[in-house]
Amino acid sequence: MTFPLTLSDAANALRGGEVTSVALTEEAIARADRLDAGLGTYLARFDDSALQAAKQADEELAAGVDKGPLHGIPFGVKDIIAAAEGPTTAQSLVLDPAWGAGKDAPVVARLRAAGAVITGKVTTMEFACGMVDPSKPFPVPRNPWDPGTWPGGSSSGTGNGVAAGLFLAGLGTDTAGSIRIPAAFCGVSGLMPTFGRVPKSGVAPLGYSLDHVGPLARSARDCAAVLEVIAGYHPSDPDCVDLPLDLAWGSGPLTGAGPLTGAGTGGSLEGLRIGVVREHHFPGDADPAAAPAFEAALSTLTGLGATLTEVTLPYWNEMLTANLVTACAEALAYHRNDAATRWGDYFAATRAMLARGALISGADYVQAQRVRRVAQDAVARLFDHVDVIVSPTASTGAPTYDSLTDAQGRIDVEALFAQIFTQYWDCVGNPVLVVPMGFTRAGLPLSLQLAGRPFAEATILRAGDAYQRLTDWHLRVPALAA
Repeated sequence: MTFPLTLSDAANALRGGEVTSVALTEEAIARADRLDAGLGTYLARFDDSALQAAKQADEELAAGVDKGPLHGIPFGVKDIIAAAEGPTTAQSLVLDPAWGAGKDAPVVARLRAAGAVITGKVTTMEFACGMVDPSKPFPVPRNPWDPGTWPGGSSSGTGNGVAAGLFLAGLGTDTAGSIRIPAAFCGVSGLMPTFGRVPKSGVAPLGYSLDHVGPLARSARDCAAVLEVIAGYHPSDPDCVDLPLDLAWGSGPLTGAGPLTGAGTGGSLEGLRIGVVREHHFPGDADPAAAPAFEAALSTLTGLGATLTEVTLPYWNEMLTANLVTACAEALAYHRNDAATRWGDYFAATRAMLARGALISGADYVQAQRVRRVAQDAVARLFDHVDVIVSPTASTGAPTYDSLTDAQGRIDVEALFAQIFTQYWDCVGNPVLVVPMGFTRAGLPLSLQLAGRPFAEATILRAGDAYQRLTDWHLRVPALAA
């Protein structure tokens, strides 16, 4: 069969009788059989239960029971998010096997209620904070565009699984860029919702005040369909807010209970004010294709009616430091007891992060939170003058695994994040969408980042959807998955 590229295409095909959920799921399983050994996407596959869920979805749709765009869609779940079918390992030897056993995190329960077919738990970096460690008994995730390169982290398996067609959408988490980096490096779309928009309970924590749960999928439209299901207040998460989610624009909604036909969404961005960030985002070692791809994306947005203004992100360096301080300190708070007794079981990169946390004083942590509030207020004032802020997601394509570590196997985090521009937005908590915008000279994906006001996901999704109506970067497929 011809496997639909997007969730939206699959939803339409299911309702048009062109395909069944069982056929979609069988194709996803066949692709996993063929590709997973080389890509390292899955930690656990749920083939039998997925086929049962797909059969149920087909029966429900045939009976006129339509649960919405995710009904019958194969879906991957990052393995720091609890799902009832199998253990949550956080890709670590340390996490208690009883953690989350037999339970769904609220976001997974919402996917099931919407009829999604959970195909398995997919790879991450250890506790979403380390890097791969071949000495540990876990798959090494690889980029389908070039298996010698990193697919990005920490939602590695979600990114490479969507790009390779092992499922049509997946859940990731983002604390310093962990949704947006793999989306960027794997050539798909990813949405980090506003902090508090989506419940993060049932997710092994990294940074309590930084963690976001969100979707990776082919398109902005697909991400919107997932967000519509997983967003909303849940009492188990004290940071989760009770605010309505309105994804309507133009003359109709982006998503709904029926097929995603695109009717009523419109492609115009007339009147949309876009702030353009170049400062800090084009270092001397940027890929030569990055700036031209970014300028071409800006040209597309202006052609849609948007107006551009050059802007500077306030407290840029301070937010990068605050993100590192906060993430390391909050990670140590969670891992302190295990780190004291099971230090050798952690990955080397995770140990380095926890060690940094041990060097951060209480005063350092408090000061980081004070500076975050100052930056949030400054960013809010910036959004008085623009509706969306755009920048490249990274200045390069996916790095090779060899380039990530030095001779001693140590990762230069500062050098890595000098080429990636995601962590600022975790610190202030605004929603951010990334979409593909071209390729490097080596044929690796490049990505555009669109940030909006808090809880204004509809605005950035509208902009991303309009951009993807005129471009096809998000529909390009790596050769090994073609």
